[in-house]
Amino acid sequence: MRSKLFAFAALLIVASMLLTACQPAAPETIVQTVIVEGTPQVVVVTPTPGADTGMAEVSDKKALSLNMGAGDIPTLDPAVAEDTSSNQVIELLTVGLTRQNEETTDNQPGMATDWTISDDGLVYTMNIRQDVPWVKYDVATDSVVTVQDCEGNDRMVTAKDFEYGILRTLTPTTGSPYAYVLEVIQGASAFNNAETDDPTTVGVKAIDDATLEVTFNQAAAYNLNIIGMWVARAQPSWLIDGDDCTEARGDRWIETGFNQSYGPYALKEWVHDSYLTVIKNPFWPGSDAVPQANIDEITWTMLDDAPAFAEYEAGNLDVALVPLADMDRVKADPTLSTELRIAPDLCTYYYGFNTKAPVVDDVRVRRALSLAVDRQALIDNVLKGDQEPAQWFSRPGLGAAPTIEEYPDLGVKYDPEQAKAVLQEYLDETGQTADQLDISLVFNTNSGHQKIAETIQQMWKDNLGVDVKIVNQEWAVYLETVKSRDTPQLWRLGWCQDYPDANNFISDVFRVNGSSNPADGDVPYGGINMVNDQFESLLKEAAVEPDLATRTDLYAQAEEILSWDEAAIIPIYWYTRVSTTKPYVTRTFSVLGGLEHMEKWDIDMSAK
Repeated sequence: MRSKLFAFAALLIVASMLLTACQPAAPETIVQTVIVEGTPQVVVVTPTPGADTGMAEVSDKKALSLNMGAGDIPTLDPAVAEDTSSNQVIELLTVGLTRQNEETTDNQPGMATDWTISDDGLVYTMNIRQDVPWVKYDVATDSVVTVQDCEGNDRMVTAKDFEYGILRTLTPTTGSPYAYVLEVIQGASAFNNAETDDPTTVGVKAIDDATLEVTFNQAAAYNLNIIGMWVARAQPSWLIDGDDCTEARGDRWIETGFNQSYGPYALKEWVHDSYLTVIKNPFWPGSDAVPQANIDEITWTMLDDAPAFAEYEAGNLDVALVPLADMDRVKADPTLSTELRIAPDLCTYYYGFNTKAPVVDDVRVRRALSLAVDRQALIDNVLKGDQEPAQWFSRPGLGAAPTIEEYPDLGVKYDPEQAKAVLQEYLDETGQTADQLDISLVFNTNSGHQKIAETIQQMWKDNLGVDVKIVNQEWAVYLETVKSRDTPQLWRLGWCQDYPDANNFISDVFRVNGSSNPADGDVPYGGINMVNDQFESLLKEAAVEPDLATRTDLYAQAEEILSWDEAAIIPIYWYTRVSTTKPYVTRTFSVLGGLEHMEKWDIDMSAK
């Protein structure tokens, strides 16, 4: 769902200096360079004689270094996050009511130890653990400390914090781009769409500190997954809105020096556009699904794939994705090949059309461009990571998603002759030639996305005679662009599962007011900008259909509309994750679109 570009060597040098500028200035003092609200500040700490300063040598710490991708992380606010960069950090700072296993996709207890479900499948009563305090990073001691309330007691995570978090996400003024997912909760849609301003109409209620009751619109297998998502996480009301002893920080509550959390890690430093570091939270009590962390600190740089991999080879990063240009070399290298892992990933790479934009507002143009993409050639000659050509959107392996074995002719395949014929019909009708068509493809800045775009651009030129311009934008800006009222004609995104069901793909993304079909009321204005009543009806029917085979067929019909009848997207490939990991790192390999549960990772310091 994300990928970005950044190559700023000077900032990286500054970042490394800041990260290592922790050393004694004299036996009785410690000088630390820290980042507070994005600004470097020098802090001098004078510890009590004999006290533990917490300033262990860097070599004594288990410190993991990896790369997030180029450009800044958009946000650490669970209410407004919508990308995998943001969610990766949020996943370590917080724990949902439920927790999805990153290797099996199974749903497990998170902050809810257990729950009961009413006979009609609508009301979930969740029992919240009472042994988890809110924490923050303390600069003076270089340690994680508990957050105190106005009476000096530890603030513990409660059902009320989850109620507040869910309602804040749904509040229209929050502007959450993912609030639509929570509209499975009774009353959530009307509240989120400002049809009522009464939060008590939403089916979420803290019965007491330990009990949260959530009422859903319909019985569905994925309700438990949705209520565990980041948009439904506990949020600190006293920090965001203020109380008698805490200044309201508003949107800035996520910044260094302010942030409060409760998961296996806490935010230590976030130097925007440079690096982010989290530190182990010793107050997280651990569970079978979310154990206490083994690694003391984790730092992400913000580099494009190519410079990040150079850092990996230099020994400065412990984990890195393999750039497209290095795939053959890595596979042939006797050392790097042993560190390489190609694993399944529940994600889809695609191009979307603004179906109301000039030229591509004609389905024949959209269909021709899709038919002209040789997906297998792209995989064989450019990607080289065992990806699969995508004929439709919902990745096989998800619940109720169609498979190639069952639906071999579903969607769209490479067919250059048909592509030419379809486009020629349009050209003849409009009195144009192919080289006169003014079409632009916009993608977020990244060397991999650029290589893919250039390859497909050449396919369009060779197969159709169409010269498509390609344009790139920085990630945070790009996210706004593709969902704005000025959505480009053709744009790139990927989608990775939030829960392992076809509903999370084709419905959550492309229904009216879905992630890539935003709407003002019932009128789409961005993303694919599409209204198709049959498509909407199929999605609603599939969501409640109990029979798996029937449900799968309903989604297959919807996929045919999306990828062929409307040709609103160009499905390109179903992902794999291609990465290298140093041999001293013990880790899991997530299928959740790169969302890693790093509290389960470890480092063998003797082998480093």
